[in-house]
Order: sequence, then C-alpha cells, then structure tokens
Amino acid sequence: MCGIVGVYCENESLTPHITYYALFSLQHRGQESAGIAVAGNSSITAHKGMGLVTQVFDERILSRMNGKASVGHVRYSTTGESRIENAQPLLVRSKVGSIAVAHNGNLVNYWGLRSGLEGEGRAFLTDSDTEIIAQLLSACLLDYDTVEALKILDSKLLGSYALTILVNDTLIAYRDPLGFRPLCIGEADFGYVIASESCAIDATGARFIRDVKPGEAVIIEDGKLEFVRISESKRRAFCVFEYIYFARPDSIIDGKSVYGVRHTIGRILAKENPVDADMVSPVPDSGTTSSIGFAQESGIQYLEALIKNRYVGRTFIMPEQRMREFSVRIKMNAVRSNVEGKKVVLVDDSIVRGTTSRKIVDMVRAAGAKEVHFRVGSPPIIAPCYFGIDMSTREELIASCRSIEEIRRTINADSLAYLSLDGLLEAVGIDENELCLACLTGKYPIPVPGEKCVR
Repeated sequence: MCGIVGVYCENESLTPHITYYALFSLQHRGQESAGIAVAGNSSITAHKGMGLVTQVFDERILSRMNGKASVGHVRYSTTGESRIENAQPLLVRSKVGSIAVAHNGNLVNYWGLRSGLEGEGRAFLTDSDTEIIAQLLSACLLDYDTVEALKILDSKLLGSYALTILVNDTLIAYRDPLGFRPLCIGEADFGYVIASESCAIDATGARFIRDVKPGEAVIIEDGKLEFVRISESKRRAFCVFEYIYFARPDSIIDGKSVYGVRHTIGRILAKENPVDADMVSPVPDSGTTSSIGFAQESGIQYLEALIKNRYVGRTFIMPEQRMREFSVRIKMNAVRSNVEGKKVVLVDDSIVRGTTSRKIVDMVRAAGAKEVHFRVGSPPIIAPCYFGIDMSTREELIASCRSIEEIRRTINADSLAYLSLDGLLEAVGIDENELCLACLTGKYPIPVPGEKCVR
C-alpha cells in the first residue's frame, strides 16, 4: 500500500504545490518516504526523502520544481527495503528521454521478471518492483507508441499496480485490469489531479470526475485528457481491506463511500454479536466509524475509552514489529474516568497480529474497566496478502492457526467476536466476485506461487 498522485497544471509554479497537498492528504497510505517528480524545461526534476511529506518538502524545495506535469508518491514498503534508494517516484533515463514512475501495489512475478532482465544484462539500483516496471516501460517505448507500450507492459505484469507516470512531459496513469488498488481523477480550473483516493482530489479543490476503470489508462498530453482501454479482465478484484481499514473514511472508492461502509459494518456487527455493556468505544482512529454504527444499532452509549496522540502514525503500517509494539504505548492512553467500573466494548477494524490488541485491552483493564469485550469489523484474517498489504506470512497472522476462543485468551478480552463474511459483503455492497477477499478466505484471484487461485 502506497499513495500515488499525478497532476497536470497550466501554472508551472503551482504544479508541485498541488502535488504536495494531494500527497499530504494521502499520508495515511505510507509514512516511510515521500517524493515528487516534475516535468519541465525538457527534463524531469525529482526530489524525495525518508519520512513524512512535511519532513521531505518545504517551500524552498517546491519553488525549484516548476513544470506542468508531475507525479508524487508516499511509500509503505512491501517489496524492497525501507531505504532512500527505494523511495519513489523512480526516475530512469533512456533514448526516449526521462521516465518517472510512482507505483501503488505489488508484483507477484517480481523475481521472475527481475531474473529475466538481469539475464539480458540489465543492472538495478533498487530492490523495488517499481524499478522493474520502469525498465520494462522504457524498453517498450523504444519501439512502440504510448498506448501500445502500455499494452505490452501490462501483458508482462502479474499482481496489483496502480501507476502514475511521466514520460518526458506526458502524464500517464494506469490501473491494473483487476483493479486491486484504487485510482481516481478530478478536474479543476488549473487542470487535472489523479490520486489513489478522492480525498486527495478534494484537498486540491478539484472536482471528482470518476474512478479510473480497471485496465484503463489516463493520458494527458499538452493539456488534452484521454481515456484509453488497455486491458480487459473477466473479473474484478477490488481490495476489500481498503474499505475495512486502509482508505480514509471521507473517500469514495469505486462508487462506495468508505464512511458509509464502515458505519454499516458497525451496525451489522452489533446485530450479529450483541453484548451486555455500559459503553462502546472505538480503537482510534480506524475503529471510530464502525463503533458509531455499533453504538447506534445496539443502543449502548458511545464514549471514548482511549484518546489517541495525533502526532503518532498508524501502527499497522510501520515497517518493523518492534516499532509497532513501542508505538502503541505512546499512541494512545485510556480515559480512566470513562471506563472505571464499566463494561466496555472496544470496536476495531481488524486483528492482524494480535500484539496491539492485547496491549489495548490491558490498557483499558489497567484503567479500571470491569469487563472488556472486543468486537472486530472484519472476518478473521487467515492468509497473507501478496498484492500490497504487509501481511506476508501466515505465522504472523494470529487467526491463521488459532480459534476465536484462543485469540480471545491471547488478547485477554472477556469476549471476542468478528463480523461475518456475509455481513462484510452486505456492508460493502459489491458482489463477492468483484472483490479480493484473499486475506479472509485464502482464495487468490490470480495465480500466486504456492497458493490456491480461484477464478
């Protein structure tokens, strides 16, 4: 999971600033590194660094990056280590000129593609799958026009890939044929904004036009916008975890309000798993919207048991387990006056590894709660994700080899209940065959080495 942006703006000095604000709105999608590449004066200027958008960029840097087209990226690594060499956009130079690529997703055939390119004598500066995409595209553009090059590129890639690309001063966006990762486009007086989520379009003052369709490319050249069909697929595989956790609740993804989905998740969760309690509290922030729905449906008072330190990032997307565990202690604190002597229901979006959930339950108990009940706004996560979410092994997934009762004891809750798969599908409102549910079912929509594929 990463956040990507593409901007076309007639005002060259405004372009990097619009890109900055769009990236800032997508900060929740990645906190390891940030970068912007701008096409101007017959070349591409790029700046990137480790850390948050506000740490990597300032007015001095942005003022030097003039041009009409740009791409931007915030990174959360799945393939490739967390280091500056892997920060994006990745910039390559070839006979066709300069190419900058920002990628959200994960290629499952990365190693096969890399081995093939190395066999041809290609050298790599990173261990990121995005460099594979950049090198393949560069080679295709030597012999083909943009549309044909994208078709050839798409035929070689297997996995999830939403892309924003600069080829010299042409801005291109592409969404893989199954639509794993979200991508949308907006229009404003200044030009166009392409982004992973609609909240980034809103932040720039642009008007949301529509989602980029799976297998569709957006090409903006000299201010002219064109939608081009690149690839077709018999099915879709929209990532259900976008609705459960990853996207911002104020975004609209593939026609569905993320806030609306999460609120409905809470209502259905309350219907499926009633509990005798005095208060309902979210595990902030990702459990907030669902906990409101839970409270409204159950009639139990909504009251915060935990207050979040807003200056601490999202623990789930931190790259190391040690960092995740440490950050829980400084990320939130219990409100003793709210929970003391009460039966508390905690609502969270999911349980991945279980370590954070245990620390949160213990924190609320230590603040004087009489009972702590845990409700989860998704089914158990039983299988790793190969398409861009950092759940790489079954061993780190608490639900892959434990019963719900065993998990309950592990996290030290008085009761534990998950949303059913049917309940999740009802809340999302998208046909089961149009979603990727692999982390919940173990059935993958495309072939993954060693895993079961379902068509």
